[in-house]
Order: sequence, then structure tokens, then C-alpha cells
Amino acid sequence: MTRPSAALIDLRALRHNARVMRSMHGGRQIAVLKSNAYGHGAVACARALGGTSDGFGVAFLEEARQLRAAGIEGPLLVLEGAFDARELVEAVAGGIALVVHHEDQLRMIERTPLPRVPASFWLKIDSGMHRAGFAPDAAAAAYRRLQATGQAHSITLMTHFARADEPDCPATREQLAVFEAATQGLAGPRSLCNSAGILAWPAARRDWGRPGIALYGADPLGSSASPLAPVMTLRSHVFSQRLLQPGETLGYGGAFRATEPTRVGLVALGYADGYPRAAATGTPVAVDGQRTRLIGRVSMDMLTVDLTPLPHAGIGSPVELWGPTIPVNEVASRAGTIAYELLCNVKRVPLQYLD
Repeated sequence: MTRPSAALIDLRALRHNARVMRSMHGGRQIAVLKSNAYGHGAVACARALGGTSDGFGVAFLEEARQLRAAGIEGPLLVLEGAFDARELVEAVAGGIALVVHHEDQLRMIERTPLPRVPASFWLKIDSGMHRAGFAPDAAAAAYRRLQATGQAHSITLMTHFARADEPDCPATREQLAVFEAATQGLAGPRSLCNSAGILAWPAARRDWGRPGIALYGADPLGSSASPLAPVMTLRSHVFSQRLLQPGETLGYGGAFRATEPTRVGLVALGYADGYPRAAATGTPVAVDGQRTRLIGRVSMDMLTVDLTPLPHAGIGSPVELWGPTIPVNEVASRAGTIAYELLCNVKRVPLQYLD
């Protein structure tokens, strides 16, 4: 028997989430597939989303190359932009749009002869996140310089929100006002909303939405009434069991000590597969579809769960680490991190697709 661990990717749920995002935002949609589609498999997700999105966003050019090599022909946007002139020329020649977010990238476009094909650039404005983008008072000048190169077939104006996942936080309203003032009088489509922006900030919806984490069913707002469906189910099986007596400890560091007879299930999955080592005793798991808890420390290849409240569970019982029964946000919260990190870290286990 092969190791019974896998990440099941429900492409029907992926398409459902894309339709939800598109319906809420309106206009056109860039489906963000960076980091191998947040651990879900970028090529398979791009193929599944072809009818629901108008293009795909990736972090850097190599991710775009992989999609093109797999036959993905739709519009692609590189969110980090080009790192050098060679990448700039390659992207433009391949019909790949680039974000321009700092002076060196703009100067590179001014100095580099580009293939005579329609070149699309997205000009990023730093409206308050202070991570990337042109300062608001430099936005108009950067726009005019990009236009003056004669190499920009289209310019989309964009920004990124720092706190859109906080619906009552005034920072997003302030960023929106800064962006509007900085781009006043500049022609071209606008793109402001990431997943949280689409879900929580209707006033920020413009021409292009850029859903990322929401496509994969993890609501960035943590809503218990989310319209999103989980796409990944991380699963394994119980492959051994034992009984702990009161006072006996379990695993590295003896982090769990039994206070009563405790039936322990050993599960074939650990932190080398992407499950967070920081998840402590009490983190929810599902065995045979019923919620129970993780006990002891997560090991590299294995973890242990409490079978005591599940008398019929045992060797061969299926285990869901996250998915429809155990929300990935809940696991992330117990591990002191976010769902993005958990999903992106899934590795070594095979991805199995349901379509």
C-alpha cells in the first residue's frame, strides 16, 4: 500500500468561487495563480478557470513561463514586474503584461527597445501600504513617462490594500481616497481589489478584480457565513493506534500527558508535508468525518490524534486535516498563522483533482 496521504483539489469548488468573486466585483477578473496557485497546482487551476476569468496573475516571470509552456494562452500579468531588460523583452514578446512599480523598472522600459507588439503595463501606486508602488505625488509623472516611451499599448492603474480584511478599518477608505486623487485625470482601467477588497469594500470595485485566496475557498474575512467553498482537502489515514494510560506522555518533548485512558491514532502526515508544526494539542481534525483533536507535537512525517471519543475509528480511518469539515482558517488560527501560508506550504503529498 502506498502512503495514504494526498491533497484533493475540487475544481468545481474553484470555479464556484471564481463565479462568486466575479459576480460580487463585476467587470473583468484576474485570477491570481502565484505560488503554484497557492499550493493547488497552477496549470490545472488555470485550465479549470478558463471560462470564469479574463486572465491570470503570477508573482514573477518564471511562473508565467510555466503556464505558457503548458499551453495556457490567455492574458497573464506578472505582479512583481521584470527584474531585468531580458525579462522585459521576453514578457512583451510573449504577450505577458507587467506591473511597473518602481523607478528602475520605468527607466528600463524607457531605455529598452521592445518588440513591436501591443505591450500592456499596470502602473502601481503606493496608496498607503508602503511596500511597492510609486508615491502618489509621482504617479502622474510616471504615467506620462510610460506613455512617452511609445511602447505602452495600454496602461492599467492599480494599487493594493494593506487592511482590506478589516471591514471597519478606516485605512482602506484612506487608501481609496489617496488613489483617486493620485490618478485623477489619468486615462485607463483601474484595479484596486484583492479578495478582501472584493468581499468587504464595494466602493473600491473598479474595472479589474484580482481575487487570490478567495478562489481557493479561504475567506480572508474569516466569515462563518462565507459564500466560498473549500477547494483543498488535506487528508490521510490512521495507520497505527495505541492506548495511553493516565500519566503517560506522547511524542517529542512529552508535550501531551494523558489524564485518562486515551486511544491514540497515528496519522501518515507531518510538517514535511506542509502541516504546521506549530499546531498544538486541541487543534481540530476530523476522523471518519467526525471532529476530534490533534494531541502531542507534530512530527516530520506523522502526527497523532485523539480517537478516544470515536469508538469505531481505528486503523484505516480517513483523516481530514483541513477541508469541508475542518476549515483551513481554523487550523491556521490555532497554529498562529494564516491560511495562505498553510496552503502554499503543502508539498510532498500528491495533488488529486476532482472535476
